[in-house]
Amino acid sequence: MDRFAREMTSNLFGNPHSGSASSQLSTARIEDTRLRVLRFFKADPADFDLVFVANATAGVKLVADALRAEPDGFDYAYHQASHTSLVGVREEARNSLCLDDQRVGTWLMGDCPFGDDGRNQPILFAYPAQSNMDGRRYPLAWAEKLRCGSRRTYTMLDAAALVCSSPLDLSHADAAPDFTVLSFYKIFGFPDLGALIVRRKAEEVFSSRRYFGGGTVDMVVCLKEQWHAAKNRFLHERLEDGTLPIHSIIALDAALDVQKQLFGSMLDVAAHTAFLARRLHRGLRSLRHGNGEAVCVLYSPDPERIDKSVGLGPIIAFNVRNSLGAWVSLTEVEKLATLKGFHIRTGGVCNPGGIALALGLEPWEMRQNFSSGFRCGAETDIMAGKPTGVIRASLGAMSTISDVDSFLGFIAEFYRDVSPAPVVREPVLQSRGSSRWRVHSIFVYPIKSCGSFQVPPGVHWEVRREGLAWDREWCLLHQGTGQALSQKRHPKMALVRPWLDFEKGELRVTYTGDIPNHIPREVCIPLSKRPSLFHSSTPQSRSSRVCGDQIQAQAYSSAKINDFFSGVLGVPCVLARFPPGGQGKTARYSKAHLQKHQLPFTATKRSLLPGSFPPSPPDSDSEKAGPRRILLSNESPILAITLPSVDALNREIKHAGTHTKEISPAVFRANLVIAPADADAHMAPYAEDAWSGIRIGGEQHEFEMLGACRRCHMVCIDQETAEKSEEPFVTLSKTRRFDGKVFFGVHMCYKGGERERTEAVLITKEKQFPTVKVGDVVVPEWRRAE
Repeated sequence: MDRFAREMTSNLFGNPHSGSASSQLSTARIEDTRLRVLRFFKADPADFDLVFVANATAGVKLVADALRAEPDGFDYAYHQASHTSLVGVREEARNSLCLDDQRVGTWLMGDCPFGDDGRNQPILFAYPAQSNMDGRRYPLAWAEKLRCGSRRTYTMLDAAALVCSSPLDLSHADAAPDFTVLSFYKIFGFPDLGALIVRRKAEEVFSSRRYFGGGTVDMVVCLKEQWHAAKNRFLHERLEDGTLPIHSIIALDAALDVQKQLFGSMLDVAAHTAFLARRLHRGLRSLRHGNGEAVCVLYSPDPERIDKSVGLGPIIAFNVRNSLGAWVSLTEVEKLATLKGFHIRTGGVCNPGGIALALGLEPWEMRQNFSSGFRCGAETDIMAGKPTGVIRASLGAMSTISDVDSFLGFIAEFYRDVSPAPVVREPVLQSRGSSRWRVHSIFVYPIKSCGSFQVPPGVHWEVRREGLAWDREWCLLHQGTGQALSQKRHPKMALVRPWLDFEKGELRVTYTGDIPNHIPREVCIPLSKRPSLFHSSTPQSRSSRVCGDQIQAQAYSSAKINDFFSGVLGVPCVLARFPPGGQGKTARYSKAHLQKHQLPFTATKRSLLPGSFPPSPPDSDSEKAGPRRILLSNESPILAITLPSVDALNREIKHAGTHTKEISPAVFRANLVIAPADADAHMAPYAEDAWSGIRIGGEQHEFEMLGACRRCHMVCIDQETAEKSEEPFVTLSKTRRFDGKVFFGVHMCYKGGERERTEAVLITKEKQFPTVKVGDVVVPEWRRAE
């Protein structure tokens, strides 16, 4: 900065488009600096031209704009480790593909991903010299090999991350990329300037460019005729529109000198930063909690095991876990690091492909996170048990051993638990005897009132505050009234069977009944919430109601989707989706509460002193942690039944002789079916009425029982055939009627996180991402008599 200040105070630099002395001085210094930069990268001016741009992204856009102007457009492929600026080029291309290493290798062997059918449009392949996410480097030799194909192919190298700490050698023009983009501020800190280095044999790409600006033309005619003559001596003269950032280029000249004085060559910088990267990687890898678990999960390759011919940049991407395996908020790590004077970056670091690969995020999961409120820069950095980004520590020429060791000390001091076995305090539950219950089966109902999806054995299913994942997130709305359809009026909804296909990111829906030939038997709905599938009109423009509640659901605009449901059900309807937890004033809340028959005898028969206040009802706000949000379920987040209760009901039906077929547990449309752990054990029916809560699984996730489930005629619909009968409602009305209402099963909700928010309890990996699975142990908590 001192050197630059001396330049500014001792010289006058004018607009280079003029003939004055100050202007000519600017022109001379700009061209001298242009040559210096080319030499810095060992690029012969006879083989390369350099275009000054605002930053690397501006260089990318310049190439994309030129190829877009090609008569037939262009095909575009980019490596999965590409920066967002490279990914964005796909929006300008006729066809685009994201390639991993294996697919690039196949292309290098001659199998073009776009085919070899004689099409005239060129192909552009872009990739990073070094990933800005985890420091992986990619072969510069790809450029030359890809140009050997039968189709006209150009390569664009994003060298922005590489040149920060390593030399870039463009001395072999035939092997070099056609276009190389970089930002100088990433090398020197200042100035804010970038460059596009163009191999002269690829200059033809810009011949179709239409736009021109001041300084890039020799003549322009406007009146009566529209004509112009572009400058054609040097490529940069045609591409550097308007007045160049003169003072930034002068600062770049100074930066080249000072960088060499301070650090020597870029080879010296590369050796220095490589040493520090090995030290940092080794240190983070070796950090262990007192119980032996790793403190850090590292996504960058081990520098000591990487292919030396390709190398590795001085970037370490990682996340932190506590001693029980739960993820530590990377946003909180960044906040504390900032206070301690460490400059790190967290989040998606503008590398969507690299982040997805490192964290194992499927496209539908990323879209689902977005639909649930995640945005770039948001503090919701852990969703569905996975981080949404990484912590990135980058090393440069000015980094020191002390910096590395201090950062390792910082991670150890604040995130390493030295206790050998962290104690997780659990509340003492009042349970009777040992656990003799288990989860028999798990069901979710993605589309309200339609068929169930049975969770396969061994699958850990996510439990959310509003219920089981994917349960009743969709509904069918009548096109005329906006009312949500129900099996009570449309029994055929039971034959609409959903299947959650996470591999493809789809909800596949089939209809098992009889349908006309012109109606397809299956329709696929993306699990992610794609805006293009929904009506653009505001939700308030159409009133929708579910169980008496006005909701703000998003109706699908796809005729293919809506025609399927209307056709199979014979009802004009549209599919709609309810945002998780609801939105604003239309959020829905649980209505379930304890019934009189569930209260202990002493609590219901207690005598009161004259003038005393009556006890608060069990569902009052004074005894609740707060309103519990639900999606499209009727009354509560989760509904459970027990098999002994179903068996007792079937015995009553058989004794009455009103029904020849046993009632299936499916008619009660429960989420959890709980059964005795020992198939031969005799368990009392309706024991669930007296449970105040249960624990499920090895982690003993806590659930609160909210009250008995009031039943309607919908339980009389056979979920396999959609046929109606009078059972089991008739028998239930004789055996399970209290205060004139019929009950079977219990409402419940997940209590996770309530204690952690009020006590210094170390959260576990399982409690951070609670799940249940078939076979999990169930431990009841019994309601106390008062």
